[in-house]
Amino acid sequence: MSDVTRQEFMSTIEDSSHRVDKWLADKSPLSRSRIQGLIGEEAIKAGEHVVQSPSERVIADTIYTIIIPAPSNPIPLAQNIPVEVYFEDESLLVVEKPAGMTVHPAPGSPNGTLVNALLHHAKGTLSGIGGVARPGIVHRIDKDTSGLLVVAKNDSAHQHLSGQFAKHTVNRVYVSFVRGYPREKEGRIESRLARSPNNRKKQAVVKGTWGDLTASDKGRHAVTNFKFIAGYGQMPKAAVGTPLASKIECRLETGRTHQIRVHMAHLGCPLLGDPLYGKQKAFNTTKNTDIAKLNAFMSQFKRQALHAQTLGFIHPKSKEYMEFFAPLPDDIERLASYLDHLE
Repeated sequence: MSDVTRQEFMSTIEDSSHRVDKWLADKSPLSRSRIQGLIGEEAIKAGEHVVQSPSERVIADTIYTIIIPAPSNPIPLAQNIPVEVYFEDESLLVVEKPAGMTVHPAPGSPNGTLVNALLHHAKGTLSGIGGVARPGIVHRIDKDTSGLLVVAKNDSAHQHLSGQFAKHTVNRVYVSFVRGYPREKEGRIESRLARSPNNRKKQAVVKGTWGDLTASDKGRHAVTNFKFIAGYGQMPKAAVGTPLASKIECRLETGRTHQIRVHMAHLGCPLLGDPLYGKQKAFNTTKNTDIAKLNAFMSQFKRQALHAQTLGFIHPKSKEYMEFFAPLPDDIERLASYLDHLE
């Protein structure tokens, strides 16, 4: 049996006025939302051209090919993968996820995830509320973000912790290193976030909702509190004391997909190393050897400079407040050391 299903449809001149997602949904047995998901996975082609957006217009006299991957096993395997445990009892674990590790299995990442590691470590004592693919998972952080997560070991703990996240009472502090600097030393960013209409892999601030949630009912409410911690270097052609890069502390009230990355980029301070929202051009060296060294390091730094450093919550059973702190991982420490050398 083939591992994938392949479907092909030929367009005509009459089809060229239609959106590609709607046209394919009408032609195939797949729903429009499924078509949109496959477009996001770059699994649909128009001839040799990969369809990039659901809103693209159909190209006349072209063969459209849909590649549907075979369904993966929904039950993740326990794998002996080392995991840094900060705390563990009969109710929960607090662990540090390294950058590069996905939290739970998903298409393209069926193994090597935090869930696979936890299944081996906890030997089946994880809550089932998240379903078979996400046992114990109360909240998530991006694959290339490092830092602390709390994991539930039973359903009662899961419900209690989820309630704290829903009420925005969990203390979540992230450390980020960004390009440029914020105009205000600290502030509260409030907006709605939704999938970008131009790139399905990205989230974006819904137009008009930056500071005015009533401007649209689209997207999800997102709040990030930020504080300027330190500046590095001197931005060319700017007033003396204008940093080239900054260290920013972010406290989350909500936990939307890519929230800090989107908010910082919209603020004009994209995270260093961010391949999706950051400006990847090298810093202008102006014959400065320290900046040249930073550029050389950044060329090998392949993830956003973001670390979930502090996590605080009420223990579901003891009802005591617990707080955990994870030092910066080695790669971000090295980045910080290069930034410290800038004048």
